[in-house]
Amino acid sequence: MKKLLTQISVLTITLVLTASAFAQSSSATRQRRASSEDTPPATTVDGAANPEVTSDAQTNRTDPTSEEAAIVPYYNNFFTTYRLGPEDVISVNVFGQERYSKQGIIIPPSGRIYLALMPEGIFVNGKTVDQVSELIKKRYDEYIIDPQVSVSLDRAGSYRYSVIGDVGQPGIRLMTRRLSVTEAIAEAGGILQTGSKSKVYVLRKQANGVLQPIPVNVAAIYKGQAADSVYLVPGDQVVVPGNSLKKWQTLTSFLPVLSFARLFTGGW
Repeated sequence: MKKLLTQISVLTITLVLTASAFAQSSSATRQRRASSEDTPPATTVDGAANPEVTSDAQTNRTDPTSEEAAIVPYYNNFFTTYRLGPEDVISVNVFGQERYSKQGIIIPPSGRIYLALMPEGIFVNGKTVDQVSELIKKRYDEYIIDPQVSVSLDRAGSYRYSVIGDVGQPGIRLMTRRLSVTEAIAEAGGILQTGSKSKVYVLRKQANGVLQPIPVNVAAIYKGQAADSVYLVPGDQVVVPGNSLKKWQTLTSFLPVLSFARLFTGGW
């Protein structure tokens, strides 16, 4: 009888522990389901669920269309007014007429390019791509009904500028986009310690051939006290003169020569 009571007690305790564990498991499951329902699932670009993408990652995404809309006008301002010249590379596209289209045309020094049905060629130097497009359209209008012509600038090679003086890498460079004075200096390696940031100037050729200096206070621009509003045109020369440190270094470089001269003069 005593053994039977012991077995009944053990069975009762086991049933109580099992029921408690089952209740705890059901509660945890309900909590997880409620949490997943309150938090919306991450989605992909097409709207499908994607558990690997968090809401923070979606917030930090940028719209490539908006970026392009902000950048393209800056560069178009340069290319739409670009005047073609030697070493520029252009492409002519005639819609639906592959035989009349031509890619990768390198403009020669003569400035005359040759296309199908145009043995005498077309002079393009000094013209914009839109002007060249109109010229080609008028010529092809004799052979094609309402020709749709577009001319693109593939590579800018005729626009050049120079940066000279106390900069890291002075020299002549290609102007492949619109450049301000500070951008041109940055591409030339920046101003050295011996260069004057407040006395920079741009030499620009006028219609009469005279070079006119245009002062640019780069120091004030770097400090945010002046606008970086001076942009280069083809042929400009950016000059960075030396500062007082440069003059002192030049003076000290003559001291060994003067000391050597004293040996022959017997002193001063």
